[in-house]
Amino acid sequence: MGRPNKDHIYLEKIREYFGMYRSLPSYAELGRMLGFKTKNAAFKAAERLTAAGFLEAGPGGRLVPGPGFFQIPWVSDRLPAGPVESGSVSDALEFQDIQELLIERPAETLLVTIRGDSMIDAGILDGDIAIVRKSSNAKAGDFVVALVDGGFTLKELGYRRGQPVLVPHNKRYKTIVPQAELSLLGIVTGIIRRYQMKASGIRASSKRKRP
Repeated sequence: MGRPNKDHIYLEKIREYFGMYRSLPSYAELGRMLGFKTKNAAFKAAERLTAAGFLEAGPGGRLVPGPGFFQIPWVSDRLPAGPVESGSVSDALEFQDIQELLIERPAETLLVTIRGDSMIDAGILDGDIAIVRKSSNAKAGDFVVALVDGGFTLKELGYRRGQPVLVPHNKRYKTIVPQAELSLLGIVTGIIRRYQMKASGIRASSKRKRP
């Protein structure tokens, strides 16, 4: 009986190495890291991962990330966010690169950290990261990052009497009517939000709170 394929374990260790050092190990380092007794075993593991699209041969023969290196499992089934539904999640996982999923044109894209609560009613919160496609043109209803009267802001682009205005999504804030300057940095195409969870994990309780 042949040895079980552990390439998925090897790949995770290589990804962890890349996360720490932003480079891939040499073949000698790869062998030590994966516990191989011979350098040839490291070569063979790298060849399999290269054939699968996770690694590539770079300048000088060093390994570099391949097209599939940053892909992660993607459960394509739609999960309910309302009442719990019966059924199970499909075991047939696909793989997706986060950048390909969120960013259509990397060379024209910026990431902008949101500060403040003027867009909370649109679901954009303080600390969110906006994905912004650079553009000097936008249409009414687009969420834009704009330079207005010397300061940057993220708002909905609108028009009042034919003149552009910036509309917040929080009743506590007034619509911004540019006094001297308005130029667009780009159009918001997505929002990234990271939740901070305690090390102990999420605890679920079946006990109901008293009214």
